[in-house]
Amino acid sequence: MLADLSPLIAATTQWLTRAYPAGGGALDGALCEAQARQAVTVAAWLRYPTPMDAALVGVAGPGGSARLDWVTGYDEVPTPEEYAWRTWVDEVVASWAACLLADAALARTAVDALDGSPHTAGPSAAFRRLLDPDELDRRAAALLRHPDLLAPVATLHHTGLLDALRPGRPLPA
Repeated sequence: MLADLSPLIAATTQWLTRAYPAGGGALDGALCEAQARQAVTVAAWLRYPTPMDAALVGVAGPGGSARLDWVTGYDEVPTPEEYAWRTWVDEVVASWAACLLADAALARTAVDALDGSPHTAGPSAAFRRLLDPDELDRRAAALLRHPDLLAPVATLHHTGLLDALRPGRPLPA
């Protein structure tokens, strides 16, 4: 049984969708969130590939959004409720997810790297909105997928993602 990464995935997804919001109504918001969640899920599964890794981040915590907030210019004082979820944001996972959202080929490589992972041992994981977004997806997540806008976040840990995806290299524990 894998340790539960859902709090980290939910918080990091929320951070991304607040930093790069959808432009339209409720449907655009839902489509944008689905794309962010898929990218964050892939990134989290790559970052925490084993049950032990996932359990350790659950105990130690992922680090929070402070540096990401600084990089993107968010300077508001969070409310206590907002501060609580922001502590579950993982900077590396957010950066890797930004890389995946900005580069379709890299996203495909990352999903392919999960083949045989304990995370994908159960029911088939589908990442269609990440890998093959349609016109509605692209419109809804225009900011979330814009390489220039994502660059400050994506460049933070881009090299680490490329290193983790090198063929023949085991994922870090």
